[in-house]
Amino acid sequence: MSENPNPFYRLAPFVQEFIYKKRWESLRPAQIEACNICFHTPHHMLIAAGTASGKTEAAFFPALTELYDQPSKSVGILYIGPLKALINDQFERLKDLLTEGNIPVWHWHGDVPQAEKTKLMKNPSGVLQITPESLEGLLMNRPNAIPALFHDLRYIIIDEVHAFMGADRGIQVLSQLARIERMAGCAPRRVGLSATLSDYEAATAWLAAGTRQGVDVVSSPGGRKLRLRVEHFSFPDAQNEEQAEQLHHARKAYYDFIYESTHRKKALIFTNSRTDAEVTILEMRRVAARREERDVFHVHHGSISAMLREETEAALRTGPGPAVAAATVTLELGIDLGELERVVQLGAPYSASSFVQRLGRSGRRDDMASEMLFVCPEEEDEEAQLPARMPWTLMRAIAVIELYVKTKWVEPLEARKMPIGVLYHQTMSMLKSMGEAEPRELAAAILSLAPFSEITPDQYQTFLNYLIATDHLQWTEEQTLIIGLTGEKIVNNYRFYAVFKDDEEHKVLNGSEEIGSITTVPPPGYCFSLAGKLWKVEEVDHKHKAVYVKSAKGKVDTLWLGAGGDIHTAVVQKMREVLSESVIYPYLSPQAVNRLERARRLARESGLLKQVVIPAGGDSMYVLPWVGSKSFRTLERLMKHNLSERLALRSVVPMEPYYFVVSGKVDERTLLAEMMSECRTAQDASDLLAADEAPYLGKYDEFIAPPLIREAFAVDGLDLEGLKSGLQKTLEWDS
Repeated sequence: MSENPNPFYRLAPFVQEFIYKKRWESLRPAQIEACNICFHTPHHMLIAAGTASGKTEAAFFPALTELYDQPSKSVGILYIGPLKALINDQFERLKDLLTEGNIPVWHWHGDVPQAEKTKLMKNPSGVLQITPESLEGLLMNRPNAIPALFHDLRYIIIDEVHAFMGADRGIQVLSQLARIERMAGCAPRRVGLSATLSDYEAATAWLAAGTRQGVDVVSSPGGRKLRLRVEHFSFPDAQNEEQAEQLHHARKAYYDFIYESTHRKKALIFTNSRTDAEVTILEMRRVAARREERDVFHVHHGSISAMLREETEAALRTGPGPAVAAATVTLELGIDLGELERVVQLGAPYSASSFVQRLGRSGRRDDMASEMLFVCPEEEDEEAQLPARMPWTLMRAIAVIELYVKTKWVEPLEARKMPIGVLYHQTMSMLKSMGEAEPRELAAAILSLAPFSEITPDQYQTFLNYLIATDHLQWTEEQTLIIGLTGEKIVNNYRFYAVFKDDEEHKVLNGSEEIGSITTVPPPGYCFSLAGKLWKVEEVDHKHKAVYVKSAKGKVDTLWLGAGGDIHTAVVQKMREVLSESVIYPYLSPQAVNRLERARRLARESGLLKQVVIPAGGDSMYVLPWVGSKSFRTLERLMKHNLSERLALRSVVPMEPYYFVVSGKVDERTLLAEMMSECRTAQDASDLLAADEAPYLGKYDEFIAPPLIREAFAVDGLDLEGLKSGLQKTLEWDS
């Protein structure tokens, strides 16, 4: 699209003034292209541009110009963001711009005061920024207000669109968009923003789902400079006093290195779990205290109080001196933290997509390079099982770097075919807003939503009958359906707004100050870490879900269960390639090079790369399929349910997602032949489930009829075709 190489003069005067004040010499390419699409077509728009490429402004400049030229009679722009922190960040970014244009901007989520929400309801206008969970609450509990709020809605901007696609929250968002359009009688243009998409076709299909409008793509590939380095630390197994001393020194060297790499900078340390974030900052503070240096350290994750999270963001963005924060995904998505000097990744991300997002937190100004330092700690035990002696974390770090830097590959996004748990959620939400409905009316409303297009009327009838039988729904005398007593307990809880799993939490209070929340409630006298500090439990108030604490000194403990992420087959196969080749990657430190070379030598000498099944001593074998998490879990079921009895397998132990330890009275060649035979002959993934088995995939699956759960798990939880192709590629390598 090139109707006007410079659409600057079409923009509203207050937008032009904003650009002058920012001293921008010109609009960026993505902004020019987005303006031309908005000014000359009615199409939806996907803005797939690199971090710090001006995506947000590309979406808002033409949309705000339209609101300036033709003021909306309701909310004119609905912005949906995946995180409260991202909404807060965008709220601050937009406030100055919109003040000049006299266009109000509202934000709505759990931390926003009720008074602000009431003002919006009295005067629906301007820009509303909201999370999917808060939007669900609006649709459910205030259906009569939806027409007034949105009847003149012009734009829906979905930020970090890749964070929704392929996830239950994305199904929820698409359902919400359709419900708004129906209830308010509007037909807004949809705009998706992302910095990590590689598959534009899937993204445009998702964005346009349920509409007849086409999607234009604004693509502005980043050409920024990268500065990458990978360090490796080995932690010896402490079997005796000497090894325990070695482990102590190794851990000290590890934390000293992280400290030296960050404490004089504005730096962000990404971890893969809240536990790692907590322990890291606790150790950083101990190093600072030991050296009698300033404590500049913060923690940022979903269980930290809103006030402390905002303090962390402010320290990184505008604080006067060094500031270091350890964070999980809560600072991964889109938040502009200013001129961060360094991003550190402890361990390796589980996906290339996550790597790109985290890398994008640095190098956001002018010609600064995007910089990421990987610090990979791994336990090393020479007596361990052969595959356990591989540096899996180091190999994963190299794999995601190579895949993205060399080929710009990121994980393709797959939509669920039978999102049965979200079907329950949207059915109950819609019925709550309707009050009551005839079954045919309810089925027509739900099954016409784009995410449920593959659910048949017969399946939905089975679905409704089971909910009636379990009192989630009940009949009225007029033969309409209403929410039953069991269903009301679910729907009337604020936790119902979210479709993702969340453990029930207790607030942690130091006096009147809220520190955060925990999911496991410890007894009085117990010490634990939260917000990077140690606390001792003084009192537990179960009725009000509160834990009262005081500052303490003592051992480190955390109260969240760790959970790794899924890994794509392409990443695992790249890891195998890294292990098999002889390339020395320029970003590896000498320690990392040494560790990789030792692993390569061991792999060659042991035959680890020459076959899928290798002997492990006695009647045990290792199975290394080199496939991603979903295919790996499919192979686990294939061996346990289809082969165990036939081959007299004593045990199948998954070391997810890399290898299995299999024991039984069968040789390696027979096991491999039987695995491949099963892969070739299995026609349906449901053959891998036991007769009475109905595994859950989502938060609300437990309320669904077991036969539907089985179907959904076979379709969306397993990947028979992926396993077949992945194993075939591994065998081709071996030959």
